Amino acid sequence: MDGFKSPRRRPTRPAVAAPQVSPTPQQRPAPVQPESITAPVPPAQPTQPVSASTPDQAAPKPASNSTRSRKKVLMGVAIAAAACLLVAVGAGLIWYKTALMPVDSGGDTRTRVQVVSGMAPSDIGALLKDKQLIRSTLAFDIYTRIHSSRNQLQAGAYNLAPTLTLPEVVDHLTSGKVDTFQITFYPGATLRDDTSTQSSKKTDVRTVLLGAGFSSDEVESALTASYQSPLFASKPSGATLEGYVYGETYAANSSMKASDVLQMAFNEHYKQIVAHDLVAKFAAQGLDLHQGIIMASIIQSEMGSQKADMAQVAQVFLKRYRENTALGSDVTAYYGADLLGKSRAVSVDSAYNTRIRVGLPAGPISSPGLAALQAVGAPAKGEYVYFLSGDDRKTYFAVTNEQHERNIADHCQVGCSIP
Repeated sequence: MDGFKSPRRRPTRPAVAAPQVSPTPQQRPAPVQPESITAPVPPAQPTQPVSASTPDQAAPKPASNSTRSRKKVLMGVAIAAAACLLVAVGAGLIWYKTALMPVDSGGDTRTRVQVVSGMAPSDIGALLKDKQLIRSTLAFDIYTRIHSSRNQLQAGAYNLAPTLTLPEVVDHLTSGKVDTFQITFYPGATLRDDTSTQSSKKTDVRTVLLGAGFSSDEVESALTASYQSPLFASKPSGATLEGYVYGETYAANSSMKASDVLQMAFNEHYKQIVAHDLVAKFAAQGLDLHQGIIMASIIQSEMGSQKADMAQVAQVFLKRYRENTALGSDVTAYYGADLLGKSRAVSVDSAYNTRIRVGLPAGPISSPGLAALQAVGAPAKGEYVYFLSGDDRKTYFAVTNEQHERNIADHCQVGCSIP
């Protein structure tokens, strides 16, 4: 190993340099001779591109898979939330639009609503909902807030129909105007119709008044009240108002009571009596006003809309009445059975059954129209004692019972078989 010296490791420079001391000649190391063989030079490395960042900044690392997954989940949640919000808004708009629609687009009845001064808008909405005039109290609240009409709802009596939209109902209540409406009573109708077998729409006076918006209690009170009118001059004190409500269409308003509406019908009835001099004409037939109305009510119920034959039918009944023969009217027997709550049959005994009893029934059985009233005052000429309404809706008259039986056999196979 002689002739070679191990190279010394250069000491690490301290953070604070020590003072320099010049070595003595004896301390200086001998120069190192270069080796005769030069070590191979390593190949040059390709030049790396220079980053725009400073040397101290590390290059950004690509996002990991977990980070990308979290972003996708958050984006999906946001999209789902937005979709749910749109669906909720759409459903809310559909609900609101539906809630503004009429409760019953085909109904023709009216409901009387009394809005009292000082009622809160929420109480008015609850009242309208309870009366089945609006679909939703919430929709009423929203609509009146949007249109700033909550403080414009006015007290008063209103007759509202279920065919009105919620905006139309609010317009009524904010206008404060008295509602006007038409109410129609029908010739041939009774005061009440409690039968359950009638398939057609009921037209009795009670049903008409209820349909106009009056309460059941108010209607019952009006139908049993006492009224002042020359129309009732010959009506017995215990008789009902049956036959006195004149069939006509009347203009009414929401401030009127049920009794006020009936009073209009009574006034119109007497107006027609006077206009056609019916009191004198009834007297010429041996009848007072009340008896004339009874006879007219029987003719009205027997003939319905067949006005052309009413005068001849009046001739038959007046002839029987004067001869003290039973009138023999089926409709009087049916009316009496209805009052007793029994099935309709001509055999049901009552104070109204003219098939069994002689003379006029206990009272009118319906509201007669003008044609029936005039028929009693001016009956047709003839000596007929019988008549019937055939299956072909024509009226057949007979003088003798044999002719009547032949008419039944030839023209009344269905109608005349009714018990």
